[in-house]
Amino acid sequence: MFRIAFFLPRLHFRNDHHVKRQLTNYLWSQSDFVGRQCLQSPRGGYSYLISRQCTTTMAGKSAQYKVVVKTGDKKRAGTDANIQIILHDSKGQQTKATKLDNFLRDDFERGQTDKFTVKDSVDLSEVHLIELWRDDAGLYSDWFCDYIEVTNSRTKQEFVFPLYRWIRPEFHYFIQHLDTFLPQNDPHKKQREMDLDEIRQKYQYTQRVPGLPCQVKAIPDDEQFSFDYKWNIAKRKLKMIADSKLQLLTQGGEWEGIQHLTKVFTNAFGEPLGCKRWSNDIFFGWQRINSMNHSLIKLCTEIPKKMGVTDTMLQPFLEGWPLHQVIEAKRLFIVDLEILQDLPCKSEEFVCPVPIALFFVNGDGRLIPIAIQLFQQKANDNPVFLPTDPPYTWMMAKMWYNLADASYHQSLTHLGYTHLIMEGVCVAFHRNLSQSHPLFKLLAPHFLYLIAINTRGLELLVAPNGWVDKTMNIGIKGMFNLIGRGLNQWRMDVHGTLPEDLKKRGVYCINGKVLPGYFFRDDALLLYDAIKNYVTKYVYLYYDCPEKIEKDWEIQNFGRELTCSREEGGCGILGVPFDGKFDNPDQLIMVFTSIIYTCSVAHASTNFPQYDEYAFPPNYPASMKGMPPKNKGVLTEAHILATLPDKRTTLDIMTVTKILSDRGTKSLGDFEVQYIFDPDAKKIVQQFRAELKEISMEIKRRNEHRNPKYEWLDPEVVPNSISI
Repeated sequence: MFRIAFFLPRLHFRNDHHVKRQLTNYLWSQSDFVGRQCLQSPRGGYSYLISRQCTTTMAGKSAQYKVVVKTGDKKRAGTDANIQIILHDSKGQQTKATKLDNFLRDDFERGQTDKFTVKDSVDLSEVHLIELWRDDAGLYSDWFCDYIEVTNSRTKQEFVFPLYRWIRPEFHYFIQHLDTFLPQNDPHKKQREMDLDEIRQKYQYTQRVPGLPCQVKAIPDDEQFSFDYKWNIAKRKLKMIADSKLQLLTQGGEWEGIQHLTKVFTNAFGEPLGCKRWSNDIFFGWQRINSMNHSLIKLCTEIPKKMGVTDTMLQPFLEGWPLHQVIEAKRLFIVDLEILQDLPCKSEEFVCPVPIALFFVNGDGRLIPIAIQLFQQKANDNPVFLPTDPPYTWMMAKMWYNLADASYHQSLTHLGYTHLIMEGVCVAFHRNLSQSHPLFKLLAPHFLYLIAINTRGLELLVAPNGWVDKTMNIGIKGMFNLIGRGLNQWRMDVHGTLPEDLKKRGVYCINGKVLPGYFFRDDALLLYDAIKNYVTKYVYLYYDCPEKIEKDWEIQNFGRELTCSREEGGCGILGVPFDGKFDNPDQLIMVFTSIIYTCSVAHASTNFPQYDEYAFPPNYPASMKGMPPKNKGVLTEAHILATLPDKRTTLDIMTVTKILSDRGTKSLGDFEVQYIFDPDAKKIVQQFRAELKEISMEIKRRNEHRNPKYEWLDPEVVPNSISI
């Protein structure tokens, strides 16, 4: 909004003629446009001059304050309203009300930082509190303010007032310096509760599909993307297809050969890693521990009775070791996808196997597959496939295994266990923690765009006849069913707590002796420990005794909504250490470490490899035609090609996984929005960033000796939040 501000030096007059002459000369010399307009009427110049003379006479000597205002980067955050401010110190002194206004400048636009000068006869050595309000003037009066900085020009001392809220019209907000309070210590409790009541109306729970995690009922404006193009998947798909000159694939048709399929990758897309490695057994083993679905593999302590293998059958693949010694040496591992049993598919024409597979760590420290059974129970038409089977028969068994693995990955490891579970946590977070709460400031950067991408993704990708229905055998029917099953198994204190998850699977090891080459584990542990260290320091800064936790009703309400069942209006998350209340810092440390880890590291590791794995369908198919083999008969390349999705579907897989593999937000620790201003807390953030920098250098050193490299968890490429 454009407003006008004036300043004139003190003028001395002898008579009316002298007044007019001085006024005219001054206004023209100062290029004072509005003042010139005053001269158009006989009395205009006099009125203007008299008002200016009175102002300067009354002002006398004045204190001066620089006021910096950051308007939020949210939809409709900018305002045309008039903003006024009063500065207070802790002794009861205050400045007069001042309208924040710059001459001929459109102040308070979305995402904009504006600077103002406030002059007053009161010199506040310290600004303890600001009083802020707006009217509802103009076409767009709503205003979201991020923060205000006030600097005393004489002392050069700076005071910061975080707001991060919508400013109601005609309500006087009182914001303390740093505005970081536990609720029991907040001097403005009524204002705090008013803000939370308003937020609770915006963030309400719903369960869109029975059995799925709770989500937000309607996406609040606050959660919309600040800019749209990067996340507009439909538009980006069309542009990528046009730019890459792959329009021929849109015509559909089947593939003439696997070599023909490898030639469709243009510079716009890049050749996915799976294109060259898909038939390699070492790479197939590598996928189990370093690809998108890295947390299913377990140490095998005995062969399950339902698997039709014998010692004799496995002996050729154990490098001369007896099976019992391989087990004792912790060199045998298993993946059992029993959770897929009787999972519905999108139609009767499609099948999803329910495989069990054994893997052996060979003498080179490589994990290799040695047996795949595609369904759970022994049967004559359910053979155990082995590396010594005919080459294309063995390839076919691995492809059907990967289809089952892809079904689990997309439904649970990716969508269910990061996007959807964390959306419910995000809703509980906003409903219960004030913007003034120190733990709000800790978590807020890790929820950026989460609700927006979930809303956009579910509408386009996980909808009837959408991307999932087109590119996956299970379709959304099977996906939703599987998410419901997995939700009843996921526990924050196990699956959301990396060391505990690794221990439960028998693969926790910091020296690499158990399951060497498990790069995900090795790198993720570095990051998990750094996040836990960061959270620990931060929690203890504000909760130096259990009593502060027990009296913090906001954090207690947050715990209740996390653990309350979905039927009763909560998130229904298992494994939260909340037995009626939080009563010690370690509980908060576990919960907040798990949330930050899941929104950053866990999501990055399962999302960003998607293009490299899925774009070349033989490598990691989520959709296959026909039936899995029921015997070990000789198969050919033609049999492989007959199972693959057609050209149009392949193009759809390529474009969407390419978009999903993009990084949309800043790196872990480098926050888009700065919520933390408390100097002691800022030191903790700086320590976190320094530790992440050291981890980045360590991972780069590790990758110098890895083949292939594992770069997904370099902190430089791990985003803060689930934003794609």
